[in-house]
This record gives sequence, C-alpha cells and structure tokens, in this order.
Amino acid sequence: MTQWWAPLIAVYLSIYLAATQHHRKALYPYAYRIKRETYTLINPTFQRSVEDVNLLFEILLDGMQIQDGEDGMLIPDAELASLRRVEKLEVICEDILPKRLSDIRRLTAELAGRRQRLSLQDFEKTVLTLVYTTQTLAHISNQHQREAWTEAVLQLFRAVQKDLKPS
Repeated sequence: MTQWWAPLIAVYLSIYLAATQHHRKALYPYAYRIKRETYTLINPTFQRSVEDVNLLFEILLDGMQIQDGEDGMLIPDAELASLRRVEKLEVICEDILPKRLSDIRRLTAELAGRRQRLSLQDFEKTVLTLVYTTQTLAHISNQHQREAWTEAVLQLFRAVQKDLKPS
C-alpha cells in the first residue's frame, strides 16, 4: 500500500526549501528543484564520508568526463559506473551543474562576491563545475571562446582556493 502522505511531504519540502532560499540567491538553483521524481535528491551531496571522498577521487582519476547533453557523465570503468552510490553524482553532474558559459559566469560572479565559506554541498558542486569547465576548455579551438572559458576556469579555481584558505 502506498503511503498517501509521501507526495504531500515532497510538496511541503519543496515549498520549505524555496522559502528558506528566498532570502539569499542559491549558487546552484537547479539543486533545489525536484528531479527524477524523488524528494530525497533535493540538493544532493555525493561526499558524506571519507569513503565517498576516496571514491570520487578514484572516479576522477579513472577519467570521468562531465559532458553537456544526454550523456551528462561518463565513467570509463564499468565497475565504478555501476555502483549505486554513483547515482547521486550522476544527478549532480547531469541536472545541477551549470553547463553554459553564461551560467558559469553568473556563478563565478556570485562566488567572487561571497564573504562566508561555501557549504559542503556548494563546495562540492564548485569543484565539479571546475572539472567540467576544464574538460570543456580542452576541446575548444576558437580563440575567443577559449579565452572566455579560460577566464571561467581561473575564476572557479580562485573561488576554491579562497574557500580553502584559513579564515
């Protein structure tokens, strides 16, 4: 028997998150929209333990590609790609990370103006956006576009570096 109140809770949570985020602009607005028909993936975070951090490091070393379009994330190692825990990383890479240069510029402008440290979720997404932007830059041949994406990479790197400095 399905629980009749589950959709009601999902609606309540989305309204609550929208209300709490109203006072400040979210760095990653797509993180607060219900995706894939489940409220448990609102603002998902991949890294919740040291084991998750090590797994992400292994996935990145294996050559994970974050792409725009239907194939949002490709992991060359089929065994790593098949892990259930990777589902949240797929949601983050496919549905939440900004992929257009204009969206990345908006993000870097907001990051440059921040005075407080990033939350764990925002830091993780910023690093993954840096990975995506760097991978995109490697495939651009147009000089003007290359300069724009290079500037985005540098600004994202500065934001991550700033957040890692002791306060």
